[in-house]
Amino acid sequence: MSTATAPSVPSPAPPDRSPVVSWLAVISVMLGIFSIVTTEILPIGLLTSIGSSFTVSDGMAGLMMTMPGFLAALSAPLVTVATGRIDRRVMLGAFILLLALANFLAAVASSYWLVLVSRVLVGVTIGGFWSIGAGLARQLVPAESVGRATSVIFSAVPLGSVLGVPLGTFIGDVAGWRTAFLVMGGFTLAVLALLLLVVPPLPAHQATRLDLLGGMFRSVHTRFALVMTFLVVLAHFGTYTYVTPFLEQVTQVSSGLITVYLLLYGAAGIVGNFLGGSTVGRYPRATFAAAAALIAGATLLLPVLGGSGGGAVALLVVWGVAYGAVPVCSQTWFAKASPDSPEASSVLFTASFQATISIGALVGGAVLDRSSPSTVMVLGGAAAVLMVLVAGAHWAGRFPWPKSGQ
Repeated sequence: MSTATAPSVPSPAPPDRSPVVSWLAVISVMLGIFSIVTTEILPIGLLTSIGSSFTVSDGMAGLMMTMPGFLAALSAPLVTVATGRIDRRVMLGAFILLLALANFLAAVASSYWLVLVSRVLVGVTIGGFWSIGAGLARQLVPAESVGRATSVIFSAVPLGSVLGVPLGTFIGDVAGWRTAFLVMGGFTLAVLALLLLVVPPLPAHQATRLDLLGGMFRSVHTRFALVMTFLVVLAHFGTYTYVTPFLEQVTQVSSGLITVYLLLYGAAGIVGNFLGGSTVGRYPRATFAAAAALIAGATLLLPVLGGSGGGAVALLVVWGVAYGAVPVCSQTWFAKASPDSPEASSVLFTASFQATISIGALVGGAVLDRSSPSTVMVLGGAAAVLMVLVAGAHWAGRFPWPKSGQ
């Protein structure tokens, strides 16, 4: 998830900076992404309470998930090009400030459309910050530490599910959903202060280009990556966006227990993230297909076994492990498809992933308003099954992976 640029020699980390300050810079970028991830998916745990505040349906409330994904998909390549010559530190700060303003706007919104405006700002932030921040490790730490620093930055994604969303849901349950957004806005301002304090000036050394993205579509592996990512993310966000209504209506658990369920799901996601990351390099197709198969199993079985608390918890844990592996699987597949264009691969991954988040939440909401949470789960499971079949088609095709330099 970085900029789409022509291949070049990465900028080295400044030699005169102390290791402590360099790693604080890495942590500040990680916390920025943590803030973004938490803000993006925070409405999942607050969906019902926000909807009831403005007397809108759960499906309509799901637009809070649709808007950021759609805008992020557009802004990832566009912002990358438009800000290609501006100091990256300035842009990081601008996007984090925009995120804080979005949270504060949601906290004081007098109508539902103002909440949606705040979610538009979140979407622009996602596409812009991700397209810059996730690729900065090589400019913040020495070359031998880039891999570890990148892992630290990307750990923000599962941490957002484990810590951010359950904590936000807890705050919303205790003090109201507006307070959850208010606290998130204050935390984001603290991240902005740290970022401006420890991240060095990062002047842009090259202009960004969009032509690399078009060339990637000639790769059969990229086309498979797009279809597989679409199906598995559609399956996940078409269902997980509405897991709160399912737990309330089918499992019939209290709002306080929902927080615990989401916490267990997020913890399982961290496990899945590291499991997927450890195997996807050697077995990209098998790892990606296994994650989709587990999501299919969990969502298809929830209407059957999710009526009891124990069944719902067990399936949420399986689901968490499975989805925890999905982002790293998708990103790795895009990177392996175009080994000479890693930055362009990351932007295409970001745009496709975020667009499908938006579509999944929209489709799931439309289904929910016309049927039931259980129907949403079954249809999501069917999409995940289709993804496994597509992975099987890739295996049957025996397509050789391209080598770097080809």
